[in-house]
Amino acid sequence: MGDLRTPLSRVKGLGSAGDGTSHFWHQRLTALLMIPLVLWFAFSVAAMPAEHATLVNWIQQPMVTVGLVLLVIAVFYHAQLGLQVVIEDYIASHARRTLVLLLSNLLCLLLGTIGVISVLKISFGA
Repeated sequence: MGDLRTPLSRVKGLGSAGDGTSHFWHQRLTALLMIPLVLWFAFSVAAMPAEHATLVNWIQQPMVTVGLVLLVIAVFYHAQLGLQVVIEDYIASHARRTLVLLLSNLLCLLLGTIGVISVLKISFGA
């Protein structure tokens, strides 16, 4: 099937923004990554005694630290992608949409950073 754009729009590069597909795939990949991470986390925490020292010792294991950092990053990146779609779909005003997108991106970055630093701080015993 041929290109349905006009010759002028092909020359100017007008048409698809080109980032919708990558956004879609990033959402799907983070969702797939979170499935085993969330299951691992849920079953691990459910199987251990509810004691602070036990949880700290568990987090200090290198593979657990890596898994938790990956989980935190995947969760907040996935949340940021999902929030972006909802904000773009439901906020009509360009200025308000831009402001809310900026705030939601900063919030996801802040919370993700706090999560990663918290896991690393516990892991390194600081």
